[in-house]
Amino acid sequence: MLETLAADEVAVYEDEVDIHLNPKIGLDWMNRGQQKQVVTPGQNEKRYLAGAMNATTGLLTVVEGQRKNSWLFITLLDALVEDYPDARRIHVILDNYRIHDSKITQLALGRHGGRIVLHFLPPYCPNENRIERLWQDLHAQVTRNHNCPTMKDLMHNVRCFLRRRSVRRSLKVRKLAA
Repeated sequence: MLETLAADEVAVYEDEVDIHLNPKIGLDWMNRGQQKQVVTPGQNEKRYLAGAMNATTGLLTVVEGQRKNSWLFITLLDALVEDYPDARRIHVILDNYRIHDSKITQLALGRHGGRIVLHFLPPYCPNENRIERLWQDLHAQVTRNHNCPTMKDLMHNVRCFLRRRSVRRSLKVRKLAA
């Protein structure tokens, strides 16, 4: 599909990622004989991102929410329509997570009059979805062994990372109302 994409069509890789205030614990570099301290705030808080990476340009569209549900995904679809107003069709390459095929998602797709087409990857194929690599880098560079005391600080670091990684100068991270 990507090789035969028409000039007025866009393809994006889509996926969600969980951001936890309690840091992911993992390998880290430190001086010999020293132990890095990773503080856990105790009560975990979570945020969720749904993102889409343009298969050709690498441009990012990201939405943020407090729940990983169909509304988060629908908000991303709406953001894609906003970000690609001239695209006749937006092809979204994604996994088989249940929010991608829920009844409410199907209704939302109908609202866009066929402009958005979902292409589901086979189960257990994360290597085929290029945005997965971005989320791996996000965890490696931001959420693993972090020392952020609040979710506000952590999300600031997440947004800074995404802005640095985006080809676009001004990445819009849209927040979903709670």
